[in-house]
Amino acid sequence: MPGTSPSSAPPGSLGEFETLLLLAVLHLTEQRQEAYGSALREEIAARTGRAVPRGSIYITLDRLEEKGLLASREAGASVARGNRPKRLFKVTAAGVRAVKASVTALALMHRGLESVLGRI
Repeated sequence: MPGTSPSSAPPGSLGEFETLLLLAVLHLTEQRQEAYGSALREEIAARTGRAVPRGSIYITLDRLEEKGLLASREAGASVARGNRPKRLFKVTAAGVRAVKASVTALALMHRGLESVLGRI
């Protein structure tokens, strides 16, 4: 269909995995847990049953930070991490707006299809 390629998506729109990752950061933050790569990967796996490649997490985290939807800071290094610091993530105000818009769009598209898809 013309005009429906990913490159023609509105500038502020999120892909499915970007939405999942932002939601995972929000969940961990709400639970007062640290939102870093491995914890986010585990959160997504626990909630969706999807195994997520480690590289996909970090590439997407970097992209979301470049878009201004996430902010990060370094936490203390540990021997267990090879003396590398953890990068802890937080959803920015723009990230909250973007994920809210994405979830709202999905809910609107689901509306009226309960007979086919069931209730969510």
